[in-house]
Amino acid sequence: MSLVTANQIGVQFGRKTILTDIHLTVDKGEIVTLIGPNGAGKSTLVKVVVGLIRPTQGSMVLKHAIQIGYMPQKLVVEPSMPLTVDRFLQLANQITRVHVPTVVDELMIGHLLKFPLQSISGGELQRVLLARALLRQPELLVLDEPVQGVDVTGQAELYHLIMQIRDRYQCGILMVSHDLHLVMAGTDSVICLNKHVCCSGSAAAVSQHPEFLSLFGSREPAKLAVYAHRHNHRHDIGGDVCH
Repeated sequence: MSLVTANQIGVQFGRKTILTDIHLTVDKGEIVTLIGPNGAGKSTLVKVVVGLIRPTQGSMVLKHAIQIGYMPQKLVVEPSMPLTVDRFLQLANQITRVHVPTVVDELMIGHLLKFPLQSISGGELQRVLLARALLRQPELLVLDEPVQGVDVTGQAELYHLIMQIRDRYQCGILMVSHDLHLVMAGTDSVICLNKHVCCSGSAAAVSQHPEFLSLFGSREPAKLAVYAHRHNHRHDIGGDVCH
């Protein structure tokens, strides 16, 4: 059974159509990436999946009693609020009661625990938000622009970490990103949105689709390091394949 299935999802705000006739499935152990231009409805769709927005059309079917971990696109914290990274994670953990140090070690953020949340860098904040999502022990991990505000080196590291998390937890991952080069090299399935599904399928197939080319130009596919990621193996903490 799929973790989540979206059938003919449509979203309207007043007279403005945000999404129309969206079909989507995410299975256990699968990374599905949403790409598309600004205003394509990517963030709206993930908010429908996690239950923050109700669709005006269609239906969402979720696995019974599914645990969802959600990493939002951005987090705004009042500058004067005395909130450390440790306290931020503990607040999230009051519901799940997961052993916080385990997740902290996995995301390598132990040195940040006593710092105010407002004082850490963009890349560090993204790791903290990912740790908070993992505290829910999710079967489905929903990541909205997980590398936003992260430098190029940090982006590659964070995407590699996300693939390790999928392999380790065997959770499904629904991810939004603009970074086609890095994302399409590490995803199982790609859905290109522009208020509707322009095209979907493997990274290789989508990168050659006429609607993808019309949105991103013919030069983009030549830059993509596309390969079919097969997860019939596991990775160690260094990223090497365990035989």
